[in-house]
This record gives sequence, structure tokens and C-alpha cells, in this order.
Amino acid sequence: MRAALLGLVVLVGCVGTHPRNPEWRQRKADAAEAAAPGPLARPQWRIVGRSVEGRSLRVLELGRGPRRVLWVGGIHGDEREGHYGTAQLPGAFLDVPGAVDKVTLTILEDANPDGSAHNTRSNRNGVDLNRNYPARNYLPGDGRGKAPLDQPESRALHDLILAVQPDVVVVAHAWRNDHFINFDGPALRYAELFSRKSGFRVKASDTFAPTPGSLGSWVGRTLGKAILTLEYERGTDPAAAWQSTSDAILAVILDG
Repeated sequence: MRAALLGLVVLVGCVGTHPRNPEWRQRKADAAEAAAPGPLARPQWRIVGRSVEGRSLRVLELGRGPRRVLWVGGIHGDEREGHYGTAQLPGAFLDVPGAVDKVTLTILEDANPDGSAHNTRSNRNGVDLNRNYPARNYLPGDGRGKAPLDQPESRALHDLILAVQPDVVVVAHAWRNDHFINFDGPALRYAELFSRKSGFRVKASDTFAPTPGSLGSWVGRTLGKAILTLEYERGTDPAAAWQSTSDAILAVILDG
């Protein structure tokens, strides 16, 4: 009886792992693809945090190069002009010969998914997530939170930046009745490169509006890292927004 049972187990095991078994072949192909280097590997989104309402903050990492770039698809929920471009960026990046060997590109799909779901600038706690960072100019209250990083979404992006240590950060926004490329920190040359490729005018943050506790203030002035704020004109068709800036975005990512 024991010999018969042993034979049955061996037979079942052989059927499950036999090369002629379609399920076995698919598992082997999936494993090979996951282990493949560079663009042959299937990119996987991972969750780096949750919003107030529990929505995922998803990140995609592409490439294996020494240069590190972080793209943030949006931080104000009523400024969705950059969301289409965020979806197009992975394919566009992978299509550039040699990009994956030069750059490690990290894409944060949306830093404020609740705001995007409800079409609000702030998150569901009424906090402007672009005013909730531990910059030297942070001011509590008035929609900026009681303290820096007291919102789950801003904590997630803060921790991501510290983990990635990007050479440059690019964040998609929108501005009423205007479009331009805004910069903080040592990012003037990136802003000028973006301008040459897109026609967008260059503006430094301190030339047009106070930004206490902003992501740009923290990354650019407190951490001393390069950050660009891409201001599309509000109401621009998202596909047209991407079309007008895709070359500029890729030029900044690739540094030339």
C-alpha cells in the first residue's frame, strides 16, 4: 500500500513539473522573464504608502544606471494635466537606446490619489500636500498641516526621496493661464535644457509666489538637490501636454 501511494505522489509530481505541461512551461517563462536584466524584465509597480482614504501610492522603477531621477506624476488632485504623460513615460524611456544603462528612473504615479479621485487640490484632510514638508520655511496651519509630514502621502514621498537620493526630481503641476518650468536648488541648467526643448519659460520659485513647506523648498533649498516643477497650463488636454514636453522630459532624465 505504501509503495502504491509513493508511486502516485511521484506520478503527480512528474505531471506538474514535466516540460510538456503548459502550466509548468508558463511558470518557467515567467521566472526567466523576471530574472532577465534591463528592459527584458517586466516592470512591476510597488506600493510605497497609502492615502488618507487608503488608496495606493504606487512606484515603478526602470533602468539600472548610476544616474537617479524621480518623476512625480502629480501632487495636487485638481491638476491632472500630467497624468497621461506619467502613463506614457515608461514606454518612452525604455524606447531610448541605452537609457536603462545610464539612468535609474523612479516614477511615483500620483502623490495625492484621493485628491485626484475627488478633484481637489488638497488631500482628504484638507492639507495641501505641497506645503507639508520639513523645509526651513515651513509654517503650520492654514491648510499646511499642524506639523511637517503629518500627512501619510507627504511622509511616503519624503521617505521615497531619501531612499532614492535622486540627482533630479521632476514634478507635474498646472498653472492658471500660463505654462512654465519652475526650479529650486541647483537645477537652473536642467530648467534651461527643458526650456530649449519645449519652449516653456524658466521661472525660479522665489520670483512669483511664496511656497512655505513646499516640496521644492525642502528638496531644493533644505536638501540642496535639483528639482523642477513642470507647470502645464490648466485645462490643457493631457495628451497634448505630453506631446509638447515629452522630448524635454526625456532630455532632463537623460541629462542631455
